[in-house]
Amino acid sequence: MTEDTTLRPETGNSAPQSRQYDEMPMEPLHDNQYDQQQAQQQLKVVVCQSCGTQNDAEAMFCASCGRPLKMGSCPNCGSETDPEADYCEVCHHYIPTDICSFCGTRLADGEIYCHECGNPRGGLVCPVCNTLNDFAFCKQCGAPLTDEAKTLVADMKKLPDYQLLVTAARELEELNMQLPYTSERDVVRDQMNEKLRERVLMLLAKDKGVPNPVVPKQESRRLSKEELQRRKEEKMKLVTEILDRMAVPALPSPVKARNYAMAQKPAGVRLAWVCNWKHAMHSSPCGCAKPQLGGKWVILGKNNQEKIKDDNK
Repeated sequence: MTEDTTLRPETGNSAPQSRQYDEMPMEPLHDNQYDQQQAQQQLKVVVCQSCGTQNDAEAMFCASCGRPLKMGSCPNCGSETDPEADYCEVCHHYIPTDICSFCGTRLADGEIYCHECGNPRGGLVCPVCNTLNDFAFCKQCGAPLTDEAKTLVADMKKLPDYQLLVTAARELEELNMQLPYTSERDVVRDQMNEKLRERVLMLLAKDKGVPNPVVPKQESRRLSKEELQRRKEEKMKLVTEILDRMAVPALPSPVKARNYAMAQKPAGVRLAWVCNWKHAMHSSPCGCAKPQLGGKWVILGKNNQEKIKDDNK
């Protein structure tokens, strides 16, 4: 009779079976099906490159920060552009082919001239500085080039803030042209020149037979360096306050916003345009891709010329 050893551990039959069971590989926690589900879920969202927020795949703008999620490309240079931008800040060309760059009217295929304002698609040459322009105001000298631009300038001149701005800007420019007293010697020299002027005018009057000529005194406009700087700062503060009040609000049309802002710019003072889109400093809104978001003019000092974004063309 054969002895049954299947239930006897000392026979050693169960040990190999136990080792074989322990050495079996464990099933992975993440199988291929799970990875496929994760990939499908990721395809349903678009991650904002600016703030990292997950948005619906069909969303055009981030729900958190408002930045565009799907970018376009410039037809001229191929650079990435904002979908709402009408101007490429890389190659400095107007992007839309179906919208008039001078008045914002939608154009039909084949139209060489805008049926609303009559201006050509190819641009206008400024009669003042001979610069070719895509917009209603010259990007080089600021001259109005179209009838609408000239009307905007005429209407702007009637506004009290604009009139005050022009006066303050002219006074600031005069202060910038003045030379301050640098020493006591400059004061004495001015006094001697004034006495010489009075003497010459007195002799000329007597030669003409005037018995008791009266020569009006001429007050010197020269100031000390400290006083001149103080007056400049006061005038710059006034100009800045007016420019802040005249800030361009958000408008539906980038062309209209650009034209309105250019009509605001007074002559005789160095200004730069700060846009609300990137808060970048441009020489004018003609160099901004999204002026419809608004912006304002700021006084351009001697040390911030390099901050202008669109001057390196």
